[in-house]
Amino acid sequence: MGTLIALEGLDGAGKRTLVGAVVKYLTDGGLRVGTLDFPRYGRSVHADVASEALKGAHGDLANSVHAMAMLFALDRSGAVGELSDLLAGHDLVLLDRYVASNAAYGAARLHQRGDDEFVGWVTDLEFERFGLPRPDLQLYLDVPVALAQERARGRESADASRTIDAYERDRGLQKRTGEVYRDLAAEDWISPWWVLTPDTDPDTLAENLTFLKKEHGTP
Repeated sequence: MGTLIALEGLDGAGKRTLVGAVVKYLTDGGLRVGTLDFPRYGRSVHADVASEALKGAHGDLANSVHAMAMLFALDRSGAVGELSDLLAGHDLVLLDRYVASNAAYGAARLHQRGDDEFVGWVTDLEFERFGLPRPDLQLYLDVPVALAQERARGRESADASRTIDAYERDRGLQKRTGEVYRDLAAEDWISPWWVLTPDTDPDTLAENLTFLKKEHGTP
């Protein structure tokens, strides 16, 4: 059974770039590495409806914190079989976003923190009711809000399909989301957490993940 690792961070934090570099190092070292991005845009109707809502469609759907969180949770629920297959066929499975994203963004929208009601609701919904596998390790890429938003705008300019949505435009929301992520990391919510900085070296991170897998099996 593979080790499940989720990489979390603000929109524009650089998660995709980091995952790509880490995967290359790990596969060059002989490990079998699977990846999956959430939300599964273009593959899941729930993810696509959520994306459309955040860009102004579907009336007042985006105004409901719980409705949006439910859509993202249902997207992940539909991937339980795929996750099981990835874990069965790989040494490591790296996820770009997972359940913590739902917990952090929803709590931040409600001006709650990591130990408040919303995080508990997400925990019960996704891990208990929907039966999603719990990650063995979660990584938080802690990037300043200004840098994350600058990268998000640059990403939009380079790729017309990656239009900035309502969450990404809201600087206050991004700041509060970062605070909730730090709460979750500080209390090792669901699993151990590692906090990464913008200058994290991908090769060093990959070496540490390799050590965990080869020497200890799981963190």
